[in-house]
Amino acid sequence: MEPLIALVVGFLAARLAGVAGVDALDAWQPSLRVGVALMFLLTTFAHFFPKLRAELVAMVPPGLPRPELLVTVTGLLELAGAVGVLIPATAGWAAAGLILLMLAMFPANVSAARRELPGATRLGPRTALQVVFVGATALTMIA
Repeated sequence: MEPLIALVVGFLAARLAGVAGVDALDAWQPSLRVGVALMFLLTTFAHFFPKLRAELVAMVPPGLPRPELLVTVTGLLELAGAVGVLIPATAGWAAAGLILLMLAMFPANVSAARRELPGATRLGPRTALQVVFVGATALTMIA
């Protein structure tokens, strides 16, 4: 739920800044990019904060090798994507990469829900959140 809050609060704060006169944020798309970036910065933090990292490592499906390395790599990709969506010249490519990353990582969420791991979101709500996250990220690609 925290990533959804970061997405919404980041978008609204950026939108208010745009209305208040920050020209770079005076449209819905750049404000949405801020919300998406904030969401991914928050999830990046989870990849490296010890307690949350342990939960993410446990979520990696058992058949995949080197779960700690996978969590590190996906965290770094999320960080790169978060920065990339804030730069207009790279925003489209970064958003596309983040969408692919979310789709690639979704099986870990399914696996965690099925194994009923601590901290895992039930599959129905997690799927709905994933649709919102992918949709918001995709909307940042609209010119």
